[in-house]
Amino acid sequence: MSDTENQYLKLQNGSDIRGVAVEGVEGESVNLTRERMYYIARSFVKSVCKKTGKEAGDIVVTIGHDSRISAKELKDAAVFGILKEGAKPVYTGLSTTPAMFMSTVLPGIKSDGAMMLTASHLPYNRNGAKLFTANGGYEKTDIAELLKDAAAFEERDGEAGSVSFWEKGEGSPCGEYDLMKEYSAHLCDIIKKNVNAGDYDAPLKGLHIVVDAGNGASGFFAPDVLKKLGADVSGSRFLEPDGMFPNHQPNPENKKAMESIQSCVLENKADLGIIFDTDGDRAAAVFADGSEINRNAFIAISAAILAKDYPGTTVVTDSITSDELTDFLENSLGMKHHRFKRGYRNVINEAVRLNNEGIETHLAMETSGHGAVKENYFLDDGAYLSVMLICALASMRNEGGDVTDLIKDLKYPAEATEFRMKIPAEDFAAFGEKTIGDFRSFCKETEGFSIEEKNYEGVRVRVDTGDIHGWLLLRMSLHDPILPLNVESKEPGGLEKILDMVRGFFKERGLEL
Repeated sequence: MSDTENQYLKLQNGSDIRGVAVEGVEGESVNLTRERMYYIARSFVKSVCKKTGKEAGDIVVTIGHDSRISAKELKDAAVFGILKEGAKPVYTGLSTTPAMFMSTVLPGIKSDGAMMLTASHLPYNRNGAKLFTANGGYEKTDIAELLKDAAAFEERDGEAGSVSFWEKGEGSPCGEYDLMKEYSAHLCDIIKKNVNAGDYDAPLKGLHIVVDAGNGASGFFAPDVLKKLGADVSGSRFLEPDGMFPNHQPNPENKKAMESIQSCVLENKADLGIIFDTDGDRAAAVFADGSEINRNAFIAISAAILAKDYPGTTVVTDSITSDELTDFLENSLGMKHHRFKRGYRNVINEAVRLNNEGIETHLAMETSGHGAVKENYFLDDGAYLSVMLICALASMRNEGGDVTDLIKDLKYPAEATEFRMKIPAEDFAAFGEKTIGDFRSFCKETEGFSIEEKNYEGVRVRVDTGDIHGWLLLRMSLHDPILPLNVESKEPGGLEKILDMVRGFFKERGLEL
């Protein structure tokens, strides 16, 4: 492998491209340069041609971005790369990741490929790309092939080093399209049809819903969807794009972010609060009383909404969901729970596989908030999941019900935590695999521990010691030299007792809890 190819492959993060795009964080040098984005865009055109069977001259590529400060220069570089390969770039401006996928299927544009410049919830100095055709998002193998091709482009001609293409990008013959206007209208139509209110065009009239967009790309949701349909959105916060993210990390899993939307709901006496990540493919919500609908709860309420139309179907989740969620899905909703691996692409692909095998599956969702529904192209779309919840809120309110009733039977673990143990070895993959194997043997010999054999990632262990009930899951991180350990207890104080039973095992291997 050449050094150039190695540098490009370092930009791969599963099925995404991510790197450092601007200086400003100590110890983090820029590796996602304008030159590399130029070659990545050229390689993307080549890939889209291969996937669609079209010539480059017949290819339309939409390109949009979130609010990151490096968006403009990387967009200009990508536009020039698309043009260099003979394809037609169409700039959509500030966009969400789900909207970029929808640009390949919505009637207004129907591009052949879509390029979203984003690094999700990562800090301001990062950026990257998520890539789509009408068949869905790029897979891990697609990204690896594309980055290898980009390296080959650079090694072959080195053109970007001698051309100020980022200056030319601004004046390039790039079309423009108001994608977010069409996407917003699409979401509005879904709400109007599903709620089917007496005042058809104002189905949210009488509801107060607040939005926290975290200064990312989803600020549109309050004025262009909710307010347009009659909702009161006063008190919504951080709707303005700001790539420095000055208020809180735009991440529904972040404690400060969740506290932000909780306080927003309570201070404004709102009926519901919605919070998005930077690029809009994840969301979480808050009920009127300030209780969060996140992680297990968001999966539960999404499943409860779908259960009405798809009773008895399967729900695919990641590996760290709670036993209480399984109990709710299977015993309260009558659905089936298929707990799979971490990684939103893993969860979505597993749902697709199950459907192809005749196992009807309509929801694939991670505890991170990535959730995809079959009826929506199995696209992880925070706005679509929020629309489902808002439709349920409006419909149940019209019938005199309360949306909180949907998950009134959901229980929660008394205690839960996750440790992320850094692997003290250069060959971290081998160390991790051996540690997981040793842990399996250790647990088999530990009284009160039993291995859950129906498990697809690492080792999941049930704990039943008489006075302590819970579970542990030891697995390898998807991308980092880390061994995450998730632990939950059904009883207060049980967490520490479970940890005391395994501390020695990890300490012997240089791993600290």
